[in-house]
Amino acid sequence: MAMGTQEILAGQVEVAAKAAGLVVVSSATGQDFSGNPTTRFMLALAADHSKTQVLELSDKFDFSRADMLAEVGVYLGETAKRLKNPQQDYYLTLHGLPLSFEKFTWPFHASTSGADTFLVHGEVHLQDGEGSPLHAKVAASMTVTFAEIVKAPEQPFAEGFIYNAVRKTMDQGQLELVKSGNRQPVPVTTRFYSPWKKRFNFNDTTEGQRQEYLAAKVFWLSGVLGGGQPVWLLDPRDAQYLNTTVEELKKTAAALAGEGLIHLAADTEYATPTEALMGHRAQYAAELAHALAFIKPTFNEDMRGGHTNM
Repeated sequence: MAMGTQEILAGQVEVAAKAAGLVVVSSATGQDFSGNPTTRFMLALAADHSKTQVLELSDKFDFSRADMLAEVGVYLGETAKRLKNPQQDYYLTLHGLPLSFEKFTWPFHASTSGADTFLVHGEVHLQDGEGSPLHAKVAASMTVTFAEIVKAPEQPFAEGFIYNAVRKTMDQGQLELVKSGNRQPVPVTTRFYSPWKKRFNFNDTTEGQRQEYLAAKVFWLSGVLGGGQPVWLLDPRDAQYLNTTVEELKKTAAALAGEGLIHLAADTEYATPTEALMGHRAQYAAELAHALAFIKPTFNEDMRGGHTNM
């Protein structure tokens, strides 16, 4: 990337980050999977520089387009709210698995196997509070048809639905958490998107299921893994994952507070667990054990033997 272009991109990111309540604490030149130049920006909360996240953009990213700027602004605004969580990259699956998402390499790169797809590599780790070694290396593949839906194959435009596709694939028992192993495929196709509704489609859920999900999220991400610190309940990524809206999640959170299971913060967006919720530890441990048994399939025996090409 030419220095002039790099400086322009850095200035644009700095302005957008500031508008979202973030600051750029550092930037560095990087490379994507194919060796093309990128810039890695270390973002932090303006009020707490210890809460950070990396934003990596390729030199092909056109930050000047109004639609791109608007969507990046939304992404950074959500990032600022996630950074207020005890851990911003921890998520829960519908089956009750608390996971951390790590080492995702942006942007997408073309498949080297000859397939007509774009890939992004990353890892998910089980976070059970016991130091579990279980994890999955994933290769999320986006078809050419699906790529036409995405404005750009860059982190701000794809991170959310990629994380949800990983969670959905695990819900289906098609990803296994192991101590060591090869990359496992996460196919991202148009089955995850409704063109007539112009929205993603992951999991149809009832109000009861959403209550169970948010209660489990507060139990794990705040009570067990977050030292009792508040977690964000109105995350649009969870709304997308549960095929619902942020407004519905707000109603669900209020219902849980009314049942005495969570303490809502003054802004009603974040919550901590009550003693009553933490009293369900045995139930959540059993659900985690059941989920781990469910995702231990035989489908990837070939992958264990090294017969994979991703």
